[in-house]
This record gives sequence, C-alpha cells and structure tokens, in this order.
Amino acid sequence: MTATTGKGTLIASALAALGASVCCVGPLVLLSLGISGAWIGHLTDMEPYRPYFIALTLAFLGLAFRRLYLVPAVCEPGTSCADPRTRRRQRLVFWIVATLLLALLAVPAVAPLFF
Repeated sequence: MTATTGKGTLIASALAALGASVCCVGPLVLLSLGISGAWIGHLTDMEPYRPYFIALTLAFLGLAFRRLYLVPAVCEPGTSCADPRTRRRQRLVFWIVATLLLALLAVPAVAPLFF
C-alpha cells in the first residue's frame, strides 16, 4: 500500500463526513465561534443529501479498512512500508480518524438529547 492511497481514502471519508454533518454541526460550530447571519439557516438545505454523504463516508472508511487489514502489503525490502511500525501507525491513525468521523456523524442524532 502506498502512503498516498491510504491517506486518500481517509481524507475522502473525512470530507464526506463533513458534508453529511454540515446541515447540523455547521451552524452549531459557527454560532459557537460568534459568527451569525441569516445565511446560516441555508446550511440546513443540505439535509436531504445527508444519507448520500453518510454512505460515502462509510464506503471510504471501508476501503481504508480493506487496504489496512485485508489486502496484504506489497513492499520492497528497505522501504518505509516494509517497516511494521509504519503499518501500526497507519492503523492507529485509521482508528482515530474513524472514531472522530463516526462521532461527527452521530451528532445530529445525539444533539436533541442535550437541547
């Protein structure tokens, strides 16, 4: 696995998760930062697309999981990907990013419990 391939799927899943939560988390974050305006209400127009973004997020996370755990790494000896510590770090980063993304996706479902 090349470093760019693994990073690409994680970045794509992060962008998809941001797209999925822009309708709910976006206005909350902007208001928390003191940014307001009537245009913030238009961010909820993205809500009908949320299921598609969630599906993309889960698909990209699945691809990253597949590359890290199911597909054997083909590396030439002496390269950085041949070092087991590199694979361990990639897996750690994957689980950190996956946890954060899944938490971000859960915000709209959990937020009503706090308000």
